[in-house]
Amino acid sequence: MTVSTESALAVDAVAGLWQNPPTLPTKWLYDERGSRLFDEITRVPEYYPTRRETEILAARSGDIASVTDAAMMVELGSGTSTKTRMLLSAFAEHALAAGHRFTYVPVDVSTEILESSSATLALDYPGIDVTPVVADFTGPDLSLPQTGGPRIAVFLGGTIGNFDDDQRAVFLRRLAGALSPGDYFLLGADLIKDTGRLVAAYNDKAGVTADFNRNMIEVLRTGLAADGLYADDFDHIARWNPARHRIEMWLRARRDIDVWFGALQRDWKLAAGTEIRTEISTKFDLGVLGAELAAAGLDVVTTWTDDAGDFSLTLSRR
Repeated sequence: MTVSTESALAVDAVAGLWQNPPTLPTKWLYDERGSRLFDEITRVPEYYPTRRETEILAARSGDIASVTDAAMMVELGSGTSTKTRMLLSAFAEHALAAGHRFTYVPVDVSTEILESSSATLALDYPGIDVTPVVADFTGPDLSLPQTGGPRIAVFLGGTIGNFDDDQRAVFLRRLAGALSPGDYFLLGADLIKDTGRLVAAYNDKAGVTADFNRNMIEVLRTGLAADGLYADDFDHIARWNPARHRIEMWLRARRDIDVWFGALQRDWKLAAGTEIRTEISTKFDLGVLGAELAAAGLDVVTTWTDDAGDFSLTLSRR
């Protein structure tokens, strides 16, 4: 991968790595290797969100297809599209009964994952038009493809928690602006719960989340032609921030770090013990979440939770 100083990674690195504390946007965890590691995380015993969201989708996908009657589903941050299959099956069945075609538009920053998952889905769902889009859906120019009927934008996995409060408000307003009146938005969100369970979900005993977090160092090393930067020089840290109701993931330098970024023509030094924040994952109160959606112009139609009340799916409408 050749990255110039004008690239998105370079821009984010310059904006974040020299701050105190250093930070990088969560999206850079999700290159091809990171996406596959996250898929592995969803199967470790401690990581409950995927299982809970899957439980809701298994029970409610038919209802979602029936209520929205959508002709197109745009999934933001589609990744491997594993959970999405339940929605695709429901929409394919609904479209067949209604006598119209259905289009699935997966949107992701990882070209490799997007191409491979889209090719597989196209084979598995011949009645659905799969039209992948490589894009950063967090950007200011968010737009959705047009279609002849209602659309539903889908944002699963609790990824909405990766935005801080201000970023989340901006994202929801931009999304509402990209939707047409009558379009729908399906949002997966993790709910506030016991702190011990939350921390364990982001620090599994097998160390998969630690590998996933350190993979961001590999993204920097390869993407910015870094000399002297190694993933093994960092420890994975996951902690609960009670004031912000969120898990934070950090990378802590094990030794003094002295890096030369060839793509930036810039030196980066980090003292041993310094931490880089790589991810936040906010946990929500349903009333607060509904108010945030309404403030953006998205009226809540209904909300579902799993039987344990761990996770939520909220269907709203522009």
